[in-house]
Amino acid sequence: MKQAYVAAMDALYLACIWLAGAAIVLMSLIIPWGVFTRYVLGTGSQWPEPVAILLMMVFTFLGAAATYRANGHIAVTMLTDVLPPGLHRACGLLVDLLMLTVCAFVAAYGARLSLQTLGQSISELPWLPVGATYASLPLGGLITLLFVIERRWIGPQHHRPLMRYEEGLDDEPDPAQTLPARETR
Repeated sequence: MKQAYVAAMDALYLACIWLAGAAIVLMSLIIPWGVFTRYVLGTGSQWPEPVAILLMMVFTFLGAAATYRANGHIAVTMLTDVLPPGLHRACGLLVDLLMLTVCAFVAAYGARLSLQTLGQSISELPWLPVGATYASLPLGGLITLLFVIERRWIGPQHHRPLMRYEEGLDDEPDPAQTLPARETR
């Protein structure tokens, strides 16, 4: 059961990474287009700003969920590092319980907000319901909630190669260091 859950969370983590990455790349292409049409062509496009904001929400909430699983958020541990092991574990439990609470709140109220605004549309994009633009909020909260459950039930996953892929890039030996040493006479 635990292996199946971790495998599902791995797939969810990779989906978050790819979606957040695609959102930031698209946003990086759309914003210059809006600037180009406004200042070079003299007729600003109406759609780049709302689409960029939508992509920023996807990047923010799905990227934050993936960052939580990879333990990439900033944490000030100056106080907890000096606590005895029992209190250190209690603080860890408190943090996870608070995370569960916040994630449940964001998922529930984000879903409520999305559903309540489905009938509204954005003036620049009349085909897109406002509720759809808010969908990344409850989705990110739910995914983070699943990652918090994984951390409490199975343990942290940030040490695994899937979350530390950049560290594996340096495993190749440096050619300059593998050359045979020159003989000196």
